[in-house]
Amino acid sequence: MRFQIHPSVGVARVGNSPEEFYLAPETTGGLPLECKPDGTPILSKGKATPTAKFKDDEGRVRRQAARFRVFVFDESDPNDTGREVVLGKDVKTLEWTVHVANKKAAWYAFSELEGDLMLGKNNSYAKMKVPFRNESVPPTDARKRRQLIIDPGPRTLSGPGGRAEFSKATIPSSYRFGSFPPVAEQGFQIETLGEMLTDSAGQLCVLGGFGHAGGNEAITSFAGADSWHDDISDGPVTCKVTPLKGDSVSLEAWVLVGSPKFAPELVNIVTLDDLAFDIAVRYQQLDPQMFDKKRWPKSGWNPDYVASYERDIEPIIKRPAGYQWVANVPSMTVFSAPPFDPKDNSAALRSARKTYFSYFRNPGSSEIAGDGAENELVGPAKVPLMPLNSGSNSVSDALIDKFLTLTVTQYFLLGQWADGKFKTGAFDHLGLHPLDRGSLGNCVGSPMCPGIEVTWSTRNPAIYSEALRIAHRAADYAKIGLTPSRDECEGGGCEPGDLTKRMAIPWQADFAQCTVQFINFTDPKVNKQNDIPKPPTYYGYWWPPQSPMVVLSGIADAGQQADMGVPSGMQVSYPRGINNFAEMILGWSYLGFIHNRNTAPERVDYPYFEEVERNNEKFIATSVAVGAVDNFINNTDSTFMPMWFLKSDALPTAASRAKAIAKSGRPAALAKTLAAEGQPLAKPIRAFGVGRMHRSIRDEG
Repeated sequence: MRFQIHPSVGVARVGNSPEEFYLAPETTGGLPLECKPDGTPILSKGKATPTAKFKDDEGRVRRQAARFRVFVFDESDPNDTGREVVLGKDVKTLEWTVHVANKKAAWYAFSELEGDLMLGKNNSYAKMKVPFRNESVPPTDARKRRQLIIDPGPRTLSGPGGRAEFSKATIPSSYRFGSFPPVAEQGFQIETLGEMLTDSAGQLCVLGGFGHAGGNEAITSFAGADSWHDDISDGPVTCKVTPLKGDSVSLEAWVLVGSPKFAPELVNIVTLDDLAFDIAVRYQQLDPQMFDKKRWPKSGWNPDYVASYERDIEPIIKRPAGYQWVANVPSMTVFSAPPFDPKDNSAALRSARKTYFSYFRNPGSSEIAGDGAENELVGPAKVPLMPLNSGSNSVSDALIDKFLTLTVTQYFLLGQWADGKFKTGAFDHLGLHPLDRGSLGNCVGSPMCPGIEVTWSTRNPAIYSEALRIAHRAADYAKIGLTPSRDECEGGGCEPGDLTKRMAIPWQADFAQCTVQFINFTDPKVNKQNDIPKPPTYYGYWWPPQSPMVVLSGIADAGQQADMGVPSGMQVSYPRGINNFAEMILGWSYLGFIHNRNTAPERVDYPYFEEVERNNEKFIATSVAVGAVDNFINNTDSTFMPMWFLKSDALPTAASRAKAIAKSGRPAALAKTLAAEGQPLAKPIRAFGVGRMHRSIRDEG
């Protein structure tokens, strides 16, 4: 018998509800799942119940828990899909250990693609002279740099019904490297990175932080600023499994804590699953029938490979349609409804499939910048190529990558489909577990500037132990602590905090500004001119399912519409009322979720996505008159536009937070700690930047 943890990478997400949470979706584009307070799924007719509520009764965002389970497989049966182990029947004990950390403040400053070793050894941080964040703390002083890391140390649970906090108050006495940020002048103090639970079956749930961020300096960039911290994190998950017979085995997985996914059912055209799948195919011999440099040395690709329509092609065709609910992209929507049957592999439709394929931007054959068509907006048909998202560097003039491409593997498989080399029906999973693919499928895989959950380091095969599984560094952190400047992309496995350390700090800075990008489309060698995007520019999106831009206002009654400020069904700016970095740090939880409101069995075929659970009461809905100058004198012919502003008193308070935590039954000491953590500090946030919809010139990603 063989044991393994699934998903290989579990995805948790922050939320500011002190107690309520749900479980991560188990399929790409699936809804999160309801659970009991210990993380045990709530079942309906034998299946986990999808959630339809993303906030608690006080309007606070529920956290998403990453659920990890140990499965047992019969190695004598190659088709065995495994089953969840049962304590006392399959195993004696399951002992879980989790060590999450946040290394952002100790890492290098974000520099688009500089530092990415997949672009060559000479593109290292050191050779590109990329500065460290918080350089006032000497980069040569490892001890002081380590104190910039949020590191609660490891926690271990065994048996059902366990609970352990990743908090400052619970750092193990045996772990001398534990550290949390000092008191910040602005924002919210961070005292915890979350907690871990074991459910009624002894399986694991990991919860992240509360979406807090604190710092001392003004924020002027999407990358954030020195002195800031947030409670995003990641780290290794291990389980010591003691079977009924035989020796114990140690299993490995990884947990990733990201920002909320405000459109959980909508999927990016290139997901983290697509990226990891591409790496597994091209570097890890996942499917030698598809790619093998020894057999096909010219390109590595088998020209006769038969793709699976359901596994390889259908996601590429269907995903663009989802963007229409979170971005204004009619030109992309047409690609989800091609004027022919995409499942028909007959020669009669080869020309139609080839035409469809010709509208997709060619990624080239490798990661080398300029190897493909990533800097080209239009193709031979003189219309924009697909996908229309920004690339991984449409911001700076170093290693330019203006427009998104499919992964190399996606593009190859779409080409096979165009040539008629595909089949429909049952397909080979290639040894990959559905939970692994489903978990990664709800994260951004590209563009990476820096991304939302993770960035371009995840396209480096050096960080994986096997397909879709992160390699753990073999180190005794109780003796050496975490290393602040080690680059895991050079090999040797990942430490806690390595997957998220390249991200914006705080995450709200990137989320506030990186929704759309003005991209120059005439000069492949330049993005900026005089520090602004060089004209002419194209209006490109980043990752609409993660950071919506244009959404439908929800169906509401007369009273609700008064708070909304617009009729139901109107296209509105998603972040309306949050107009700068400071307001996003304070008010991100007031934003709505984008949810398919169709409750019928055919809801997937006939979706209606609208904004739900937005805290409209936190905003002032008003209008602005726009007209000729004589309107100011005569008050005639005015055109009114809706506008929104965040109320000055729309801030969480320690008192309201303590009251909510007291209701939860948490220990008094912990309630006091978390209540203090939720208290906005007296000094106002000096965070500059104009809201996305009201910025005349887009100068950053």
